Amino acid sequence: MADSRLLDGQVAIVTGGVRRIGKAIALSLAREGAAIVINAKSSRDEAEAAVRDIEAIGGRAIFHLADVTDEEAVAGLVSAAIEAFGRIDILVNNAAIRREVPFTEMSLSEWREITSVILEGAFLGSRAVLPHMVRSRHGRIINIGGVSANTGAYNRAHVATAKSGLTGLTRALAVEFAEQGVTVNCVVPGKIGGKRSVTSGHSVSLPGGGQPLVGHEGAPEDVAEVVRTLCLPTGGFITGQTIHVSGGLYMP
Repeated sequence: MADSRLLDGQVAIVTGGVRRIGKAIALSLAREGAAIVINAKSSRDEAEAAVRDIEAIGGRAIFHLADVTDEEAVAGLVSAAIEAFGRIDILVNNAAIRREVPFTEMSLSEWREITSVILEGAFLGSRAVLPHMVRSRHGRIINIGGVSANTGAYNRAHVATAKSGLTGLTRALAVEFAEQGVTVNCVVPGKIGGKRSVTSGHSVSLPGGGQPLVGHEGAPEDVAEVVRTLCLPTGGFITGQTIHVSGGLYMP
């Protein structure tokens, strides 16, 4: 790792941090010197591998298995971060499930499965870390949104709705906690290439074909770079924003 690291001494929790965008974010923040708490619901092997990858680049990391929809489990995740590293500066709400089902065939339990992980997970995680951030008068909360919240998508009404909710949560928390030194932003990936997890479904089917203007899909590292920038000291004047990383797929 470089000698000069802009996040030295800081601590970041990344939910859903064992693969793809979450893992890329964890590695990017670790390269800047942040100690990382990798969260996954049950993927112990992948969590251990993510910790090893961070340690291989000279970083510090632990993992903590926790269901982000479980209030007590989220409290335990935050307690583990405090016990290991003494503070919390950054929370990346990345955990998500993106199953596909036609709306008229969607059960209430399927609806709630998706919305609880994406939206309630971000609520519980943010609520748990904010007292620590307010106490130190410094914090960064990054919600990972979804382009379908803006464009719509076939068979993903539950995902689009939950991701839309993250935009409202982002703005509300940005207003409420700006005076306490906490910024809150939403980063929205477009089409991101690479191997997808079982819970990610297929590449999202957007109206009109949904092709990025730049002519290719993005990489998880493209999203991680924007998150890293928002977490740096120079990112402190950005809050309440929804930032699209989509190669021009969607332009607000």
